[in-house]
Amino acid sequence: MKNTIILLFIFPMLAWSQNIPEQKPTKESGSYDANKFSQMYDILATPNMFRTASGAPGPAYYQQQADYKIDIELDDKNSRLSGSETITYYNNSPDTLSYLWVQLDQNQAAKNSLSPLAENQRTQEVFTPNNFANKFLKKELERGFNIEYIKDSKGNPMNYTINQTMMRIDLPAAMKSGEKLSFSIKWWYNINNYRQDGGRSGYELFEKDGNKLYIIAQFYPRMAVYNDVEGWQNMQFWGSGEFTLPFGNFDVNITVPADHVLNATGELTNRNEVFTAAQVKRYELAQKTFDKPVVIVTQGEAEITEKGFSDKKKTWKFSAKNVRDFGIATSRKFIYDAMAVQLNGKIVMAESVYPKEANPLWGETSTLTVAHTLKSYSSHTFDYPYPKAVSVSAEDQGMEYPMICWNFGRPDENGVTSTQIKNGMIGVIIHEVGHNFFPMIVNSDERQWSWMDEGINTFMQYMAQQELGTNFPSRRGSPKGIVPYMSSDKKFLEPIMSNSESLIDFGNNAYAKPATGLNILRETIMGRELFDYAFKVYANRWKFKHPTPEDFFRTMEDASAVDLDWFFRGWFYTTDYVDIGIKEVKQYYVTENAPTELKDVTINKRRFGKENGPYIYLISENNVDLSFGKKQAFQLDSAKLLSDYVNQNFSAEEKASMKTPKYFYEVEFNKPGGMLMPIIVEITYDDNTKENFKFPAQIWRKNNETAKRVFATEKAIKTIQIDPKLETADIDLTNNTWPKAEVKSKFD
Repeated sequence: MKNTIILLFIFPMLAWSQNIPEQKPTKESGSYDANKFSQMYDILATPNMFRTASGAPGPAYYQQQADYKIDIELDDKNSRLSGSETITYYNNSPDTLSYLWVQLDQNQAAKNSLSPLAENQRTQEVFTPNNFANKFLKKELERGFNIEYIKDSKGNPMNYTINQTMMRIDLPAAMKSGEKLSFSIKWWYNINNYRQDGGRSGYELFEKDGNKLYIIAQFYPRMAVYNDVEGWQNMQFWGSGEFTLPFGNFDVNITVPADHVLNATGELTNRNEVFTAAQVKRYELAQKTFDKPVVIVTQGEAEITEKGFSDKKKTWKFSAKNVRDFGIATSRKFIYDAMAVQLNGKIVMAESVYPKEANPLWGETSTLTVAHTLKSYSSHTFDYPYPKAVSVSAEDQGMEYPMICWNFGRPDENGVTSTQIKNGMIGVIIHEVGHNFFPMIVNSDERQWSWMDEGINTFMQYMAQQELGTNFPSRRGSPKGIVPYMSSDKKFLEPIMSNSESLIDFGNNAYAKPATGLNILRETIMGRELFDYAFKVYANRWKFKHPTPEDFFRTMEDASAVDLDWFFRGWFYTTDYVDIGIKEVKQYYVTENAPTELKDVTINKRRFGKENGPYIYLISENNVDLSFGKKQAFQLDSAKLLSDYVNQNFSAEEKASMKTPKYFYEVEFNKPGGMLMPIIVEITYDDNTKENFKFPAQIWRKNNETAKRVFATEKAIKTIQIDPKLETADIDLTNNTWPKAEVKSKFD
């Protein structure tokens, strides 16, 4: 076709006047760059040889290593744990170290702990007798580590200073780069009843039979992390910000009553010594069974042992390679089942231990849920590298350690399980088993950034739940679920990028909002293909390493070629919320007759470079009394000038494939909320057919307040709706439709 041009001029009349005076520029004072699309150079750490601008570890990246040889013994009658350990610490940093920092997390509950004093209190007016007695009358348990000695490899005492939950060990000689050092610690502490006293570990007392179920964690003095970002991460443990630990190898001997069944982090190296011959055979069968769990310690066997209260002892030996921590569960009440999971040819064991009070729910559900979690998470990140994953029934708990976790959810006394309890139990098992990936392997700094483990893991949990194929009612992760939080009073909100201990609404800030943000990235902004590839790159770059938020943000951009600075800046660093609305819709009609306002030669010359037409005009019905085509669908042959041009310049084949728009609409969108987001539009035509459009967030880049789009359609538009599937966490739906529709309240 020829290069002759016909201009269709989209023209809102109120924007023009017949005489436009020349405007002289006025000089204004400088202003702060409020562009929400600005790159994040102002808030991200500067790339260096340790961490690159791509988000990958740099050529000088290092991390320390701490190996442990631990012997512990459980005093079941007195609920006391005593132990000794030898730590071998490797200084892989380029720095010389004159002291080491060791974490004493049990001290968070010691008598001299500042944690309780930092909490606000208010008077409670109603108590159960049990609650009142425990709060005001009961003598507090003496908690915290009792350090008996710290010695060097030659048996000489070492100087140390305890500051709350941190202990500094002063080295007699500075530890140079590349050196390793061994030292020993002996300690004991009283184990808490976690259901009465709180805590992430402890024991649960079964009053009917007098037995205790122990979940043991933070039970040994643990090395703090030293890295290129924080130096020593020796921030005190106040209770919310969880744990940051180096990787290492563990050999742990655990002595308990002889009638206990025990599971822990790592591989059991003396199975034949602690299980009966029949139980060993059942375990071997479980290693070959992929469709359902094999019961290794039966309920009948557990009911016999829970009555015994043996005075004899038994030592269980575990070895774990390249883990950051260690957890233990032990009780004479435990039933034990397991099954094999195949991950690209590798066999991993999914296991559960639980008391009879947890059946039939746990026997039917727990281990199958562990297996599903390992498959789902592995498909989105990397194949699970450890030999097993264990789910422990511990009421009122949800806590994770390498290869083992505690999870709540039991039937009532009659063995009946509500749907709510079952779904809650499945959800917490997926979440806690999933923590093996984040942060047990992708080892982020939980003490500083809870969202990097809780938020990312909650997002992974959401995907695993949806992949169950049961329409699982996920509590966190969907955009509509975060709306109540993001629309709440701003004084109770803080950015996701806030320290763990300063969060007012920990659940929404650390779990729900980051999970929702990642879900929006995957489904709405990036698309699954780009997101999944970039996310897998992040997971594989940083498995068995220590990533920072910058490493995550940069990797997601680096591996996808999607500019996400605007999203990370708004969603993670501010409390901006999403609210996109339809401000105005104008319908236009086609005419060859220039309206009075466009007959001015100066305007035409300025707009088109020439004074005289011919022109085709799109005129808003609101501003011009049209003599042609008013209230009628546009037809090409009704505009002779346009029809003649088409007939002269298009071939028959081109004319046969031409679009045939009949209706023209200009839609103006506004953004009362500060958070940028794509504009998702669903148009319903007068014959009730629908068409969907999505405009990227960059549509706001030159005007942060409004955006306009023109729709040329073959059918008249009946309604326009923004975000029809609730993909963007828009907090106000009353401005999402045209013509404006009444939104039903929850009461309706």
